[in-house]
Amino acid sequence: MTARPLLCRRLVYLGLVLLLAALPLVLLWRALAEGGWTVAEATVLALAALIAPWVANLGASAIIGFTVLVRAGDPLRTVWPEANLAEDAAIAIDTALVLCIRSEDTSAVLARQRRLLGDLAARGLAGRFALAVLSDTQDPAHAANEERAIEAFRATLPEGFRLLYRRRDFNDGFKAGNVMEFVRNRADGFEAMIVLDADSVMTAECVLRLVRLLQANPRVALIQTLIVARPAVSPFPRLFQFGMRHGMRTYAAGIAWWQGPDGPYWGHNAIIRINAFRDHAVLPTLPSGARILSHDQVEAALLRGAGWEVRLDPLEQGSYEENPPTLPDFLARDLRWMAGNLQYVALLRLPLFHFMGRLQLLLAILLFLFAPVVCAIAALALVNAHDAAPEGAVSAAHGVAATASFAVLFFAPKLLGALEVALRPAGLRAWGGGARFALSVVVEFVFYLVLLPVSATNQTAAMAGLAFGRRIGWAPQSRLDRAVPLADAMRALWWHTLIGTGLLVGFAAASTSALLWALPFVAGAVCAIPFSFATADPRLGRLLVRRGICAVPEEFDSASPFPPLAQRQSGQAVRAA
Repeated sequence: MTARPLLCRRLVYLGLVLLLAALPLVLLWRALAEGGWTVAEATVLALAALIAPWVANLGASAIIGFTVLVRAGDPLRTVWPEANLAEDAAIAIDTALVLCIRSEDTSAVLARQRRLLGDLAARGLAGRFALAVLSDTQDPAHAANEERAIEAFRATLPEGFRLLYRRRDFNDGFKAGNVMEFVRNRADGFEAMIVLDADSVMTAECVLRLVRLLQANPRVALIQTLIVARPAVSPFPRLFQFGMRHGMRTYAAGIAWWQGPDGPYWGHNAIIRINAFRDHAVLPTLPSGARILSHDQVEAALLRGAGWEVRLDPLEQGSYEENPPTLPDFLARDLRWMAGNLQYVALLRLPLFHFMGRLQLLLAILLFLFAPVVCAIAALALVNAHDAAPEGAVSAAHGVAATASFAVLFFAPKLLGALEVALRPAGLRAWGGGARFALSVVVEFVFYLVLLPVSATNQTAAMAGLAFGRRIGWAPQSRLDRAVPLADAMRALWWHTLIGTGLLVGFAAASTSALLWALPFVAGAVCAIPFSFATADPRLGRLLVRRGICAVPEEFDSASPFPPLAQRQSGQAVRAA
């Protein structure tokens, strides 16, 4: 795409953002101006103006993505018109499947790749691919088990398939450092690599599509796939990923349309041109001397700053991951991501990026600044609700309209994603039918309304801790389905409950209307403990699976790369695809 059409796309996007951001801000102004202004009201408006562009970005990208998806034709051709892709082109480059692990159940991790390797070998492509396992495991006993699992898996590889294994004694630079060490010292003979996390699953069709796209588009350094979650039995990931699944479809198509060659990198399930990555994606050191935790968006911005294209393929095409199995695991991962994204503040002025690279980093920062800003708005609204002076009056009609406008924009990817599915009869059948899909949308929406205040409270407290010197590390993730005993939930979430209860009592003491306004946004924190317990209860998981509630299309597809969930529930299936 030439510069002019891309500029036109971005002007359309910018116009939508400005329009969508202005609407709730004007309504909020009208609401708060009733009777005059207080310091609390003026601060609320200023904070709302700070996050309005980010929320409007969600709405604008979702609207654009919805338009892309409902149009006839290939979404990839719509977002990337000049892409060269021959579906049957010969594979002409050698690709390393780079699997990054750290203190994992190695046998289960490798088993997830067995079907992919077998399918590639069945196509006569074993010589074009190799599995490179890059380990950062530090514990000696775990490392010994890891090496045994590697050798056992090597003995079962399809003929001609290579397995490379290297474990570092020091995990300098975390996962990004491990990958860069491989690229610099061990990638001879490979032109491309597909980076996989320990929970990644990709189909052979998806891998071959990526290779063909990369080899046919020589200006492209990285192509990110749309990653979706694999079917889950545990209630928390099952409910969480249902909304993410159809919500990410519209959002990803939208950002692929307006970002074009300045696309995102999400750290895995992406193909990368090795020479470009080796030469231009070396992470800078932070001014504090610390290493960058969230490496992916920085690497994408570095590649683009060096003149390479970074693209997002918005199609669902066999690219999967797993989500955390419980609420506490989700909150822990959330804080790791938050700590990594906030490091980007120190990078914005570096000369290594151009404007779009800095915008990508800024959007990643705003993703987590949203939580403390919303919490501050809630606290200031409580102060204002108890202000008996005439200036503290608020227009209820305009206040509700402003709140609803912000909420619609925030939930626009999910809402438009669900509408996009509903408009296609084949799509509804793939999701288990209209009635089941509609019920699932409602159930997931309630789940997310409860989750949001818990997550926002957790992020806000952690961000305050970072300001006072707290450090958040990058520990191995928990991936096994498990229950959360009530006592554990109470120990982890008592203070979330206390804060939520205090806010609700405060709003109730102010007025009934204030309580009703706050209830949808605060009640979730009050319910944090039973919510954590219930969403890890295997009985609820069995009920959801049996009823097909919040099921993803793979659960209704006999050709799915995953074992039936009924087998996983009974413990008879293998632990990985």
